[in-house]
Amino acid sequence: MRTRPTREDTREKLFEAAAQVFESEGIGSASIEAIAAAAGFTRGAFYSNFKSKDELIIAMLEDHVEHSIRRNLDLLTKHDNLGDYLEAFRTMDRNRHDPLGRSPLLHMEMILFVARAEKRRPELAKRLRARRKLVTDIVAATLKNSGSKAAVNPEWTGAIVLALEDGFRLHRLIDPATTPPDSFLRAITDLQRSMGISSA
Repeated sequence: MRTRPTREDTREKLFEAAAQVFESEGIGSASIEAIAAAAGFTRGAFYSNFKSKDELIIAMLEDHVEHSIRRNLDLLTKHDNLGDYLEAFRTMDRNRHDPLGRSPLLHMEMILFVARAEKRRPELAKRLRARRKLVTDIVAATLKNSGSKAAVNPEWTGAIVLALEDGFRLHRLIDPATTPPDSFLRAITDLQRSMGISSA
């Protein structure tokens, strides 16, 4: 028997299709009709899930953050010391069911697209705070499990780590020849050593 796709299935297909259309046509030029057609849906199916292209983009950014939080918290439950966590982070699949994880350039373009409208910036701020909290929780948990006595502020350290990740992602896009793929993890390892935190 043929079953109707669930709302979650429909949204996932629209996210994937939108990522393809945005990359090929540009975010500003991409039409709702093109996104719906690429997903195999009608314009009506699009509007039954999103009121506008802007709402779709914000939902895609939110989905990306939720996937990231879920993956990292799952890693944290399995690897309670910093060394094991970083090694698992290095090898985990960050792209599955996450079109923005596969395309850092598109991710940044979408953030800038939303940020250009001041009224939409609170949506970005909400997701930035969620990412900061995730990294802060990881820092706090790995410090506790390592038995570190270092005077470390988890919130500030989390903000530094997140800025490093975003910065190296941008540098990698601009100049991959001088920015190795593991630059972020190398920087985290150096930061860990400078603070005297054991990875064991």
